[in-house]
Amino acid sequence: MVQHVRTEFMQTPVVTRVYCTTCVLTTLAVQLQVVTPIQLLYHPDLVLHGEVWRLLTCFLFYGYLGFGFLFNMIFLYRFCRKLEETSFSGRTADFVVLFLFGSTLTLLVASTNYFRMLFLGEALTTMIVYIGCRRNPFVVYNFFGLFRFQAPYLPWILVLFSVLFGGSVAVDLVGIAIGHMYYFLEDVFPNKPGGFKIIRTPAFMKWIFDGTQADHGEPLEPEDRPGGYDWGEGVAPGGRDGPPANDNQQ
Repeated sequence: MVQHVRTEFMQTPVVTRVYCTTCVLTTLAVQLQVVTPIQLLYHPDLVLHGEVWRLLTCFLFYGYLGFGFLFNMIFLYRFCRKLEETSFSGRTADFVVLFLFGSTLTLLVASTNYFRMLFLGEALTTMIVYIGCRRNPFVVYNFFGLFRFQAPYLPWILVLFSVLFGGSVAVDLVGIAIGHMYYFLEDVFPNKPGGFKIIRTPAFMKWIFDGTQADHGEPLEPEDRPGGYDWGEGVAPGGRDGPPANDNQQ
């Protein structure tokens, strides 16, 4: 059993492995009272006074151990790994840029007077889910055998469950908005007449993460164009704060 878990852990792509592991360790540290949530949350004034670690830790704490934390980790791990293994296969630097894009915009939104979000990890997860669903729009999810829906509706199902279970709808909506922005800039606009690639990964990041030189303008692979890979039929869990559904895919 331990060997199986270790093998599965090492087979997980590096960005997904590092981020999910860090989130779990952060929650355990809070659970064991090594740190408190107050020390991790995002607050612009505290950041300006030198507590710069909050720019990172606000993305790592998903709440105390429980159903909410479990299902956030399920969504994060499942969609993050799928993206990294398909659309971003062999392109770790580009995947890191996606995280930087999402986290930077989320921090900017959270710094305004309209959104007072203290922990931003769920917005990042919703962004990842949104991008994965838009790149695979024909995947069908089955909720408890009661109704079926295609992948692009999944982020909005998450918003519905946030309402039902008292979660922060604003966090989900911010994640959807930023996810759509990335999807449009990366998958839609470059393929329009006169369009061009806006989000570019610096050459030094490609060298660090992929060991390659800068992008030489190769055409987009099928998995990088709208539609992407077909991940097969799946089943949506019953919300991040509710019980999971059974997966039909064998």
